[in-house]
Amino acid sequence: MSTPFTYPRAPQAQPLHVKELDIESAFIEKLRGLKYTERPDIRDRAALEANFRQKFEALNRVRLTDGEFRRLLEELTIPDVFTAARILREKNDFTRDDGTPLAYTLVNIKDWCKNDFEAVQQLRINTDYSHHRYDVLLLINGVPVVQIELKTLSVNPRRAMEQIVEYKNDPGNGYTRTLLCFVQLFIVSNRTDTVYFANNNARHFSFNADERFLPVYRWANRDNKPVSHLADFADRFLQKCELGRMISRYMVLIQSEQKLLMMRPYQIYAVQAIVDCIEQNCGNGYIWHTTGSGKTLTSFKASTLLKENEQIDKCLFVVDRKDLDRQTREEFNKFQEGCVEENTNTAALVRRLLSDDKADKVIVTTIQKLGLALSGSADVPVGSRAHRGAYPSYRERLAPLATKRIVFIFDECHRSQFGENHQAIKEFFPRAQLFGFTGTPIFDANASRQQITGDQASLRTTEDLFQRELHAYTITHAIEDKNVLRFHVDYSLGASPGAPASSPAEGKKPARTSALPGTSALPAPKRAVVEAILAKHDTATHSRRFNALFATASINDAIEYHGLFQTLQAERQAEDSAFVPLRIKTHKNGLMQQLFPSPAEAGA
Repeated sequence: MSTPFTYPRAPQAQPLHVKELDIESAFIEKLRGLKYTERPDIRDRAALEANFRQKFEALNRVRLTDGEFRRLLEELTIPDVFTAARILREKNDFTRDDGTPLAYTLVNIKDWCKNDFEAVQQLRINTDYSHHRYDVLLLINGVPVVQIELKTLSVNPRRAMEQIVEYKNDPGNGYTRTLLCFVQLFIVSNRTDTVYFANNNARHFSFNADERFLPVYRWANRDNKPVSHLADFADRFLQKCELGRMISRYMVLIQSEQKLLMMRPYQIYAVQAIVDCIEQNCGNGYIWHTTGSGKTLTSFKASTLLKENEQIDKCLFVVDRKDLDRQTREEFNKFQEGCVEENTNTAALVRRLLSDDKADKVIVTTIQKLGLALSGSADVPVGSRAHRGAYPSYRERLAPLATKRIVFIFDECHRSQFGENHQAIKEFFPRAQLFGFTGTPIFDANASRQQITGDQASLRTTEDLFQRELHAYTITHAIEDKNVLRFHVDYSLGASPGAPASSPAEGKKPARTSALPGTSALPAPKRAVVEAILAKHDTATHSRRFNALFATASINDAIEYHGLFQTLQAERQAEDSAFVPLRIKTHKNGLMQQLFPSPAEAGA
């Protein structure tokens, strides 16, 4: 007979499903820990406006009548997100009932840390056509600037993004005729996955064909590691002073497009590193950000922040080509209208360098104009008054700047800063700080220029010129973040010379290693590469609809490959009269650009 036995019951397990209300409660608790003031009394529009009135009057030291406050609200609550964003960041004017002017700000724009930061949950805004409820709102001095929508773990954050878009598209929605017009950022999270994006007018606020909201940001640490969990995100992004900096410093209002743009984490870290380096006066540095990651925006923001730094006399953004001078100036002025002027010649550059006008504090110029101004030899025409000594040269006129604190920011510094100009700048401006942006820094492995120190010769690297790396965001990081297109890689493994022949695996074709007739003397590895390109090219480029780039390790390799293409294509054309050769062109940087025939030439 068996003995009765009762298995012990397992302790009560925690439910796998976490309710949205629980996520919201935990988030509010986190905000309390970050010293936000929780406002459970603000649940509707009237309470929101009453709180804003109290903060507004205290900040501007004024007592408004009920009529004046109603008029103020009518002026402030507008459907244009871009205009509202400017009002939030600027000093504004209001005419009181007795005709006297009132200059006011909505927040403390000089020191955003000194504003009141409050958290509101489940606010309901009722209008004539919509009755929306918002999970969490963050207020700065009574102004709602951040909306947070929370979902459960089982819901993709994209659903919350769609909900926000739907709310904004509703006729008479709360974003157009209430204080919610000042919302700058939306944050969406299901606790484990957190994203954020800027508010914008309708033309910049929609999903694309793939139903992906553009642009969407994910926060990351200085090493570019994603910060996805809501609690970690709050610790890094929603600290009160940090949120103030995000809105006041690291959002860009693009005047030409009437659009709000949020800087990406790596751009923010780069700007912070440059600004900290200047404030601490601790030498030079370079930023390694990959091509296509937005270096122009990063340098623009660094330049504009330095414009407000009274310790800095001038900030020069230096490019290495005339077309980049025009392009950079246009980009800067697109971000902020009229922020930089054109330097038509070296004389204009010198005039602006000597100017005390704040509009001339940030200057975009070419390394050639700057070098000419400092050379002292080619800055005036022979036979002119200056040449005869009757008028000082550019270099002599710039002499007073030698004692000034000047910041130089070099674009593509791997190209422009390995000549004599770099040393000339350092010698003429001993107090200057130099910062470089590059997507391809020079290391020992790819250095080609030498520097001589005593009896020792060594290769010159980007670090030799700029002392240290301030921040890095490489192509690997950009691909992981989907900020640039991924590479599609086809591997072609040819047999090395002298290697024993091997049988192909069953069911697989052997690799093509035979040379074309009459090419047995060509270098085997390079010949295999050329043959592979010729075999695959038409398919890979959709029957030559696209051009292609072929990168080589050196200029000598590019020249050798160019000869191989000419030889092999001539032999193919001799064998097949229908074969249309590729047009190959070498580029001075070691790239070969394949320029293809027109459709008529190709027989299309």
